[in-house]
This record gives sequence, C-alpha cells and structure tokens, in this order.
Amino acid sequence: MKTKIRAGGIVALATTVALVAAACGGGNEAGGDSTNEPTDAATDATGDTVELTWWHNGTGEPLLSFWQEVADEFAAANPGVTINVEAFQNEELRDTILPNAFAGGTAPDLFQSWGGGELARYHAEDQVKDISSFIPAPVAGAAEAFRIGDGIYGMPYTTLPSGFWVNMNLWEQAGLTDADFPTTLDELFERWQTLKDAGIVPVAVGGVDGWPAAHWWYWTALRSVSPDAMQAAITEGDFSDPGWLDASELLQTVLDQDAFNPGWQATSAQQGAASASGMVVLDQAAMQLMGTWDYGQMGGIFNEANELPEDAQDHAEFLRWFPFPQVEGTAGDPAAIMGGVDGFSVRADAPDEAAEFLAYIVSTDVQKRYAALGNIPVDAGATDAMPAGPLSDAAAAVASASSVQLWLDTALGDGAFNGAIVSFMSGQGTPQDIVDALTELFG
Repeated sequence: MKTKIRAGGIVALATTVALVAAACGGGNEAGGDSTNEPTDAATDATGDTVELTWWHNGTGEPLLSFWQEVADEFAAANPGVTINVEAFQNEELRDTILPNAFAGGTAPDLFQSWGGGELARYHAEDQVKDISSFIPAPVAGAAEAFRIGDGIYGMPYTTLPSGFWVNMNLWEQAGLTDADFPTTLDELFERWQTLKDAGIVPVAVGGVDGWPAAHWWYWTALRSVSPDAMQAAITEGDFSDPGWLDASELLQTVLDQDAFNPGWQATSAQQGAASASGMVVLDQAAMQLMGTWDYGQMGGIFNEANELPEDAQDHAEFLRWFPFPQVEGTAGDPAAIMGGVDGFSVRADAPDEAAEFLAYIVSTDVQKRYAALGNIPVDAGATDAMPAGPLSDAAAAVASASSVQLWLDTALGDGAFNGAIVSFMSGQGTPQDIVDALTELFG
C-alpha cells in the first residue's frame, strides 16, 4: 500500500504545478502541435484493421454525442480504425467497472483517467502505456499531472476546479447580488445567515456518497495546512503538522453554522432531483460545493424535471460560480484552489492508434469545440471559445490561482479516510480521529 501511495504522491506533486502551467499556456517540450488532424493510420503494422474500445464518463448531453462525433471523425479519416464508445457513470466506472475489467483481463484500449494514486496503481501493475511521444505541445503542462517517473500515462483534456455553484434565483430572493459573492470565510457565513433569514437552505451536501462531504474537509485542509506540509503528507505520509488538526477544527466551525440541508448524510450527490445537485438547480438550496463537471449534471436534472431537450442549456441563465473563500490567520495558501485534471489513459498493450486518437481529442480544433459546449479545455488557446458564464468564471479562477491541489483522495490514492471525515461531520468523531485515519492509511 505505501509504495503505491508514494507513486500517487509523485503524480499529485506534479499536478499542483501542472494545472497552473496549463492555465498559463502549457509547455512546449512535448511532441506534436496544436492543430493535429486525424492521422492516416488506417491499419496496424501487420495490415490488419484496428478496433478500439473507449470508456468515458460523459453520460449526459451534449458531451455524450460530442465524444461519439469525435470518435467518428477519427475513424472516418482512418478507414481501418473502428472505435466502440461506451459511457458510464463516474463513480461506477472509477470504483467498480474499471478495476474489475483490469482484474479480469477485459480492460478497454482507452479509458477515463483521474491521475493520482488510482493511475499509479495501474502503472505499478504494468497496465498502462507511456504516451509521452504523443502529447501535443499546448497540453504538455497539464500532461504532467499524469507523469510517473520518466513517463506520461494519460492525455489531459479538461481542468476541473472546485468551488461554489450558486442558484441566483434564491440568492437574489434573499436580497443578494453577485457583488455579494464572499471572498472570506466570515463573509460566507454572513451570506448563509442572510439566506436562512429568508427561509432558504444555504447549502446542499450529498453526504451519502462520502466524497462530496469530504470535499469540505479537503478545502479546510488546503486553507489550514502549509504547502510544504501538504506535500510532505502526500509524498511521505507525514501528517504530524498541526495544520491537519486545524483543518478539522475549521471544518467544525463551518458545521456550527448549521447551513447544510436537513438529512444531508442521506442525500446523494448528483443522482436525480432529490440529490444535492438537484436541490440547487431546482430551487431547493442556494449553493453547493462541487467541481465544474456538476454544470452538466445539473443541466441534465433540470432538463428532465422540466421536460426540456437533453442538450438544452436553460440552467445557464441562473447558475453562477465562485471559488472557496480565503481564511484569515491560517498556514494554508489563501490563493490555492482545489481541483483536478481529467484525461484518458491507454491500456499497456493497446495499438498506437489509441494514443493517436487521444492526440486528436486535444487538438486545438476539438478543444475549441469542447470549450464551446461550456467546458474548460486544457489548451489555453481554446479558452476563448468558452461562452460567458459560470464555467468561464471558473477558468479565470484557475488562471489566477497560485497553485491547484489535486483532490486529496486522488492525490493520496485511497479515499478510505473519507468515512472518518463523514463520521466527524455527523458528530461521531474528533479532529484527531481524522488525523489517525490518515496516518494509519498512509503514514
């Protein structure tokens, strides 16, 4: 366990730098260019046709159709290549479907990849291919998030910062405007009280899934733990710094505001109208702390509830986003942001056409079309295609951040400690219990 965690820590350390580098324009040391077109690789070295299987987590529209379109484009330009595309719900894919497929020898050629310790485990088992020579220059900085040793084992395509999604209908109902978005934790608490005074649930939390609730602690840790102590924990398993206890005590201060939805422990994160995402987009709670992927999740819930087309974007009219505020008097970096970079990895024995397809996915043209759907691309040259709105606000926050820390469960390579966090948040533990759980798992 510890060896694998160390490998995950190496990936996470690279990610802290890589995401900001990507936002500033990326690197130029890798192969390829920014205008990759589908190659003419119609057959493999033996002259046989090539059939690829690609598993991703873009289950909602318009991303579901977009990925199919991109696969069809590559196949059309390469007559010997066929790409079979399948989409799966994120947690099922990451936690069950992919591990079982690798264990059973049925893993796809291309698959969703989150970096960190999860990728490090597949690397330790010789399950993934080094695709360093296929990385286009504009995404080279972000690709460092997938570096293990001398190799790069994933192709990044999007940046996913965490922050607050806000339902402006409820925000304004409480007499607030976007000028009232908080920049400090004390201001956030004041806004919550204003919302409560107006009879509005301030915050929706999907506690039944564990990680959405644990993200609150990730953020208080980022604000409480110094950058050096954070990296010592990730790379060495050292949780002796007092900032780790401070993180839980700060989280207790958050909990003392009594701002979460009643029954948050039994609320799902993103599945359906009764989920935390559903509560926000359907006017039942004012905000949610979540990654930028939730924009698409909330859109799907809103469209289904209102019998709108799957690709309708009506929810863009009332959703906004702001980053987690600064916390005064703590050791953490006040300008750091929590997030991740999503990508795709290639099975170790997959043909090179799999990596060539990934290079096409992050070509500037495809990245611009991806951005036009409201997503944050890793190619800085494609961000101008993003429509104005909450996701462009999130992209700007990444660009101005001092660093971007990979999700702590991904960085450490194991989310087992999320249970200790949720227990603490439910009043069944102490700050020391979380530190003890971390030390037992990773120390």
